[in-house]
Amino acid sequence: MDATDRLIAIMARLRGENGCPWDREQSPRTLRPYVLEEAHEVAEAIDSGNWDDLREELGDLLLQVAFLARIAEEEGRFRFEDVANAISAKLERRHPHVFGDVEAHRVEDVWRRWDEIKRAEKAGPDATGGSPSASRLDGIPRGLPALGRAALVADKASRAGFDWPEPAGIVDKLGEEAEELRAALAAGDRDQVEEELGDLLFAAASLARRLKIDPEGALARATAKFAERFRRVEDGAAAEGVRLEELDAAELDRRWIAAKQGS
Repeated sequence: MDATDRLIAIMARLRGENGCPWDREQSPRTLRPYVLEEAHEVAEAIDSGNWDDLREELGDLLLQVAFLARIAEEEGRFRFEDVANAISAKLERRHPHVFGDVEAHRVEDVWRRWDEIKRAEKAGPDATGGSPSASRLDGIPRGLPALGRAALVADKASRAGFDWPEPAGIVDKLGEEAEELRAALAAGDRDQVEEELGDLLFAAASLARRLKIDPEGALARATAKFAERFRRVEDGAAAEGVRLEELDAAELDRRWIAAKQGS
């Protein structure tokens, strides 16, 4: 029995008549939060650079795939093997430059062809021109974190030519959006402030995409850096018996600069 067959057999036993009471009562809906949790833990393992952690977290995520596939098999819908065969077929279909006779020498060619094939798949085998409502943005999950989704939307649009020639153009756009946000703040229009702040964040996500930087990862690292420095300020004040709330802005700034220099 290979590793995959072993996992499938274990899931069948856990869900079987004499299996685990907890596993037997699960459904796709109850497993949904675990899928999201395990996906985030895989991302954290990637960020940590710890291959042992990554191996373990990938196993936990694979468990969710096997679990959901087992439930689907019990419902007579599909099996784990169908999931694996479907993604294998998709990979072969969308890589004709590897598994066929199509040529693609640049990453841009690969993406263009990928989008063309995907749109043809969505249109269906009997469609001639595809649905007029079909969009390159179709299929992007709405449940993605907003910053990551913004980068993905910008990436999809860039494949149709909606992009700046150079990253410097997006930096200029950031400055433009910052000025518009400043004007909205001065006007005291909360709705406009929210809109302009959103535009600024979207421009930042677009810049990250253009620089091939994961905006979620970059923000996570920036947040961790801020938290570490803030704790350093807290610890320093606590050692002196001082509460941060008692300090004025100038003193807080002085302590913050000292914390940064100590990084």
